[in-house]
Amino acid sequence: MSERATREENVDVVWSGDWVAERLGVALEGDGDLRELLGLALRRNPKRAHLLVSNVLGKHVPQRPSVVYAAGYGLGERIRALLGEEEARRAVVLGYAETATGLGHAVADGLRDAPYLHSTRRPVSGVAQAGGFEEAHSHATSHLLLPEDPELLAQGAEASTLVLVDDEFSTGNTVLNTIRALHELHPRDRYVIVALVDMRSPADRDRLTAFAAEIGARVDLVTRSTGTVTLPDGVLERGQALVAAQEAEQAEAGEAGEAREAGEAREATASAPPSVPAPAPVTRVDLAWPAGVPDGGRHGFTPAHRAALEAALPGMAERIAGALGGGARLGRVLVLGFEELMYAPLRLGTALEETLGADTEVRYSTTTRSPVLAVDDPGYAIRTRLVFPAHDTPADGPGDRYAYNVAGAGFDAVVAVVDSTADTSELHASEGLLARLAAHTGQVILAVVPSYTPTPVSHSQESAVLPEPLRGPDFSSYAPEDVGWLLQDLSDTELEAPTEEREEAIQSGGAHYAESLPVEYQPSAEYQALFSTALETSAARIARAVGTVTETVLAERGPRPVLVSLARAGTPVGVLMRRWAQHRHGLDLPHYAISIVRGRGIDATALRWLAAHHDPADVVFVDGWTGKGAITRELAAAIEEFEASGGPAGFDPEIAVLADPGGCVRTYGTREDFLIPSACLNSTVSGLISRTVLRADLVGPNDFHGGKFYRELAGADVSVRFLDTIAARFDEVAGQVEDEAKELLAADRAPTWEGWAAVERISEEYGIHDVNLVKPGVGETTRVLLRRVPWKILAKRGAGADLTHIRLLAEQRGVPVEEVDGLPYSCVGLIHPRYTRGATGADGKAVKGA
Repeated sequence: MSERATREENVDVVWSGDWVAERLGVALEGDGDLRELLGLALRRNPKRAHLLVSNVLGKHVPQRPSVVYAAGYGLGERIRALLGEEEARRAVVLGYAETATGLGHAVADGLRDAPYLHSTRRPVSGVAQAGGFEEAHSHATSHLLLPEDPELLAQGAEASTLVLVDDEFSTGNTVLNTIRALHELHPRDRYVIVALVDMRSPADRDRLTAFAAEIGARVDLVTRSTGTVTLPDGVLERGQALVAAQEAEQAEAGEAGEAREAGEAREATASAPPSVPAPAPVTRVDLAWPAGVPDGGRHGFTPAHRAALEAALPGMAERIAGALGGGARLGRVLVLGFEELMYAPLRLGTALEETLGADTEVRYSTTTRSPVLAVDDPGYAIRTRLVFPAHDTPADGPGDRYAYNVAGAGFDAVVAVVDSTADTSELHASEGLLARLAAHTGQVILAVVPSYTPTPVSHSQESAVLPEPLRGPDFSSYAPEDVGWLLQDLSDTELEAPTEEREEAIQSGGAHYAESLPVEYQPSAEYQALFSTALETSAARIARAVGTVTETVLAERGPRPVLVSLARAGTPVGVLMRRWAQHRHGLDLPHYAISIVRGRGIDATALRWLAAHHDPADVVFVDGWTGKGAITRELAAAIEEFEASGGPAGFDPEIAVLADPGGCVRTYGTREDFLIPSACLNSTVSGLISRTVLRADLVGPNDFHGGKFYRELAGADVSVRFLDTIAARFDEVAGQVEDEAKELLAADRAPTWEGWAAVERISEEYGIHDVNLVKPGVGETTRVLLRRVPWKILAKRGAGADLTHIRLLAEQRGVPVEEVDGLPYSCVGLIHPRYTRGATGADGKAVKGA
């Protein structure tokens, strides 16, 4: 966009610095478009009262994303012309947090081939600090430099130019501090200083010239506009007094308004209840952020990263547009970034401008740490402010954060873009940012960019980029917000083998069960009808268990747990728990599916991904049901091994399950052994995803375990029907759930391991001598009949409709069903012991040829 068009975008009848200039005598003088670029505001800061507010930076003033991006990109093109193509290719661009992170990135784009790094105020565990400096006048002063590649600021320092980018030069102290600190470590011959505006005094300009001579380097300056700020004597004290007076006046007006509203409410009570507008809905959109691309320049951003992001932007914009309503007409949309996360939302904004077209006005700004006085006057740059708690667990502790000029701006929708580190319970709290936004717009879209955490390089392993979760509809028939699969897609790999062949290989020790897949069971019409009947008759019972286990988790594991289902039986339960939390409490819980393999442990790469994006203490593992408790023990051992090997600590190995007939866990919806219809089928009730696969030739040390998406079975898929049928009963069972959850929370829920004792007894009594071949409970017995070679089924005498599908499957496979007394489960499935394809079975106590 041309500078003329940019100027036209900012023309206003009243200059947005008049209010401050008239009251404090602050004068802004400079070249032609300086007043179009800058307004004035006041802040509570003991070092500087006034604030220069940029109209093209996209921080405090919502602006068209294309205008913001063009301002930085154009400066980058000027630097490229200054340096020449060859030297521009060797340059490194350094931007300043928090205000100039996006500007610096756009400058690097204008240079085309330059890597980019920005300073940060967020320490990152495990990332070594490569430098730092102070910003004397800032609200938050300390800057850290945390490049993933420690050589980024050192490689070829004598030959490369360092380009330093800030939004404004007020005194030049920050730039001097930076160059001094970095020049001592890695001396250079040339520096280029870049800013939108240069407001230094003549004395400050002379100081920079003298400093350049002192270090023997060339220092060039590239700015959009130049001017000066004239400050009368005593302006700091007068400014602080004015801020205090305005805040007192606004507080008094606020109290009067609250009293007036209370009086109106009392009057309204006598006739009819007051009408309170409902807050805007909050919808999460899956961006499908490109794997391996950092969220910004905190740890470095290379030209290769830039190319990958550019290719992905149109698709991400389409996803946002779809969440906004597709073809629905929207007048004004704000893309709101988050503190240092400025570039990603800016580029999403530029792509959204192109996607939505001229009929929709797209604006862009970001939240900030900086407290600024808001005055609703056209001659003041900050008209309104929203205040909300910090939501990224900052190193300096909790505190207020701000969004300016958003309230009252007439936005039909706000797209809030945060990184996953900031996708916390505070963000979703009743006083959090999303709730604040929802009160001032018709729709809130939440887009989460995965936080990039560099993998430390060890002597034995190269640094690797962690893969990203797979989501529907590209992988699974679940909605993208329902679950993120921490798996790699092996859909095009031939993994299936006949059941009998797999069983012989497994029992002979020739193969592990997770190295292949059974051929997917195709249910008969009779069996499908049985599933439908079971679903309708048990829906309320399952809804109660879902509600009870979810309420228990919310009560004991915090307000916003991260649900992590054990794929695949746990996945439908995790989705239902997420739906309950959303339906009953308005919570948008993160939910992922992870692979755990008996005898091989849990997916360590997936655990590292979770630790990089969430607090491990918030993770709650979810499964469908317990049998004898083998997976419960497997998970505990796997977490212990993971931490002992140097993995991030803090994961709680306790599993939350829908049903715990084995008495193996303390967090459950019920301990009854009943039919859970999701156990009746395989992939067609689990998002069309296979069981998980772990094979050395397919899964590397930094890969997720594998899984297949059976797209070809879409015609038989009942995954969403299963979810919807149960969720439809949530309101019906809410009262029972409340009572049952209270009882459970007050009860002794210590595991009894009753099921394990029963399995050991059955293993010996039936001459099997291997507890892994004894599968207790309705769910596990169903799996035996669908995926293994069953020997016989033990049914609890008198068990009724819960076993109808078991009896049908057993009849279809020619497996005897033996009714027994004293069984703690409804049924137990026995896998054919010491199976070979020539075995015939014998008298129920031994196997011929064993």
